[in-house]
Amino acid sequence: MGRDGLIAMQELSEFPHRRFNPLIGEWVLVSPHRAKRPWRGKIETPPTLVEAAYDPECYLCPGNARAGGMHNPDYKSTFVFDNDFSGLLPDDLACDVNHNDLLVAKSEQGICRVMCFNERHDLTLATMSDSQVGAVVDAWVEQYRELAGIPWVNHIQIFENRGEIMGASNPHPHCQIWATASLPNQAEKENLAQLHYQEKHGSCLLCDYLRLELQRDERIICRNAEFALLVPFWAVWPFEVMLVSTRHLGAMDELNPTEKESLAEILRRVCIRYDNLFEVPFPYTMGFHQKPTDEREHREWHFHAHYYPPLLRSATIPKFMVGYEMLGTPQRDLTPEAAAERLRGLSEVHYRERT
Repeated sequence: MGRDGLIAMQELSEFPHRRFNPLIGEWVLVSPHRAKRPWRGKIETPPTLVEAAYDPECYLCPGNARAGGMHNPDYKSTFVFDNDFSGLLPDDLACDVNHNDLLVAKSEQGICRVMCFNERHDLTLATMSDSQVGAVVDAWVEQYRELAGIPWVNHIQIFENRGEIMGASNPHPHCQIWATASLPNQAEKENLAQLHYQEKHGSCLLCDYLRLELQRDERIICRNAEFALLVPFWAVWPFEVMLVSTRHLGAMDELNPTEKESLAEILRRVCIRYDNLFEVPFPYTMGFHQKPTDEREHREWHFHAHYYPPLLRSATIPKFMVGYEMLGTPQRDLTPEAAAERLRGLSEVHYRERT
């Protein structure tokens, strides 16, 4: 008797296998049987630090001096400024080095900005109101439109590093916005993969993928009318999630007013679920992936966001890429289905409000 697709999918929860990520054309190794091994490592819950609404030593709080010598205005809601220690510069140095295709370097123009989500030092996307997060979404759209209007800017990456473990230098709620002349590696991979899928199938990769996930309902965590939050079938990080718009659109400047409100709402929901997982401010790197800003239509692109959190077993046990993962292929023990089930079962009332 032949084995159908359903039986094969069921067996994925028991045996080691590889899963393909069609967005970047790479594989991840899944070893679900290893999740049954006993854990004798250290598991602890650190004390939850309660930040003050204003920190006189914080270089992002209103009115305070930044490291570069500038003083922040007495801002309310969001505040955007050019990074005082920018990783890129807007000047075109026209550098082009190539020695036998082995020593290759090119100059890269860029603009790096910092955006504070709110004037309050103690708030996060999880503890803000929908209207406060809505102001963040509005500021993102405004920044995207402004930077996209610069002729040499071809890509805009909006991202947030949350928590010291993810390299965040300041707990004040903020993100970064990098506008570059070229597509960075991950955006380039996604660009080629989505274009190839559209040429082969005549449809959008993420539209088709989201439709399949909604039908199967195995990895969906939560959704509203405009967005769905899910654990990707090919997830690498323990509790990695992807946020996908239900309508096909390429970038956040195409969001209508209802979609902006829905985006703000579901951003709060994912952050609350993350915090509730181990009842700590949950660390992650998140970022929006959207179409290049090179004035081409890019119908193959579908607006989405990735969340990459490192925590695995507790508030202090991160997962690092080591050994085989660095030298061969990323690997995980916790299946995406098990991660989705755990995240799906969490409350959307923040743990601090419950206690």
